[in-house]
Amino acid sequence: MTKATPFLMFQHGKAQAALDFYVATVPGSRIVSIERFGPEGPGPEGSVLRATVEIAGQSVMAHDSFLDHSFDFTPSWSLFLECDGESEAEQLFAALGEGGQILMPLDNYGWSRRFGWVSDKFGVSWQINLQ
Repeated sequence: MTKATPFLMFQHGKAQAALDFYVATVPGSRIVSIERFGPEGPGPEGSVLRATVEIAGQSVMAHDSFLDHSFDFTPSWSLFLECDGESEAEQLFAALGEGGQILMPLDNYGWSRRFGWVSDKFGVSWQINLQ
């Protein structure tokens, strides 16, 4: 069976820090497995070759690219978090937006009582929505 899994490619060895941040910040998240580059490379020893994490129950893969790319994450792709309570939405918006960029402030836009969009300090975009 074919299966699609979101895949996050980090540059400059940021994958581990990003995954640790997501697991500590988003409820229902955990690191499932991590494979690391060894001394033979081709990436820097100890950097993330392939990781699988669950972010709010969603399986996501991650990797530390050992090549410099002229592209990075774009806000047109994001993780959408459905929150049960206003305090959870506000906490996630503040934590994920810290050191990043607010794309849409947490507010009532007509389709949701509270919705916000941020790009975190690693460049990954998040939409936070109060159900």
